[in-house]
Amino acid sequence: MITPEITKEILEHYHYLHNHAEVSWKETHTTEYIKSILLPLGFSIKDFDDSTGLFADLGNGNPIVAIRADIDALWQEVDGQFTANHSCGHDAHMSIVIGLAYTMSKKKFNGTLRLIFQPAEEKGEGALKMVEKGAVDNVDYLFGIHLRPIQEIPFGKASPVIVHGAGSIIDGYIKGGDCHGARPHLGSNAIELMSSLNEQIAKIHIDPQVPSSIKMTYIQAGGDSRNVIPGNGKFGIDARAQDNETIKELLLKFRKVVDSIQAATDSEISFSIRSDMPAAIQNEVAIRHASNGIIKTLGNENIVPTLITSGGDDFHFYTIKRPDLKATMIGLGCDLSPGLHHPNMRFNLDALQIGTNILVNTVEDLLDIVR
Repeated sequence: MITPEITKEILEHYHYLHNHAEVSWKETHTTEYIKSILLPLGFSIKDFDDSTGLFADLGNGNPIVAIRADIDALWQEVDGQFTANHSCGHDAHMSIVIGLAYTMSKKKFNGTLRLIFQPAEEKGEGALKMVEKGAVDNVDYLFGIHLRPIQEIPFGKASPVIVHGAGSIIDGYIKGGDCHGARPHLGSNAIELMSSLNEQIAKIHIDPQVPSSIKMTYIQAGGDSRNVIPGNGKFGIDARAQDNETIKELLLKFRKVVDSIQAATDSEISFSIRSDMPAAIQNEVAIRHASNGIIKTLGNENIVPTLITSGGDDFHFYTIKRPDLKATMIGLGCDLSPGLHHPNMRFNLDALQIGTNILVNTVEDLLDIVR
């Protein structure tokens, strides 16, 4: 178990990171802050001129056991003001992995511990960048950890595998011509088209035995003149499904809806997939080692065998791009409420110590610790 001194360090780092949140691809200070912690602990650092984030190694040889922490925050309105906000728990994930770094730096072991502090998870792009940078080259095992809302796992329990669904974020555009408010027949109304699109995607039907959803999450059209009917507009779509095949079917039907609305109007509707996160690929070997770490920390009675969630995470790009990688993401119960991405998300901070102990016990299960 981690020491009281390390527990204090974890809390201090958590509060600092929480109060200095940075959004995707702008985590410059966060990257430097983490680097300043790891260097004195003996980690060798690999950072980048063209990207935020880093990975760091302690020890040498095989196996190479990697732990990933996401470092970016969301941009959202909090108490009436827009700001970078760690409402997805990435400040907690970083702090837990920092706690692991402190603990393992005091131990002797055979093998390599690699810590991956990954940018831009919220955009679904950071994992691919870390793959490109070599963060998982020759890695044998990869583990992630993520706070879970109270509706999924209560405080004091944990799961060795989060079975995330697939998700796609879509940016769409309406291109038409503005017209006078008194003469709607001379143009097309982008607001009406987007409203129609919103109604039609709600009628998309997929096998009800596989959880899925598609909905409009952003809409913009028009200017300050209220007597102008806007011909141009922008929209955003969030699509999700529990497996990779279903998300493909969902997107195909979305495309057909777009084509049908476009064919019935004089406007051009285009869209692009901004991020496309895959569903989880389960690895029984990694799950077994994570289970051992949880049981050693919390006892057999507090392990949740499998957590299925419709949420997504770009963590699973690592196994898509490196099929031989044995990976799993641990779900950490922490009484998180009201929910992930809520601007006022809160959780039991005692979970930081528990999460660190789980990772320490998981890593020690794989590395040859010299007693």
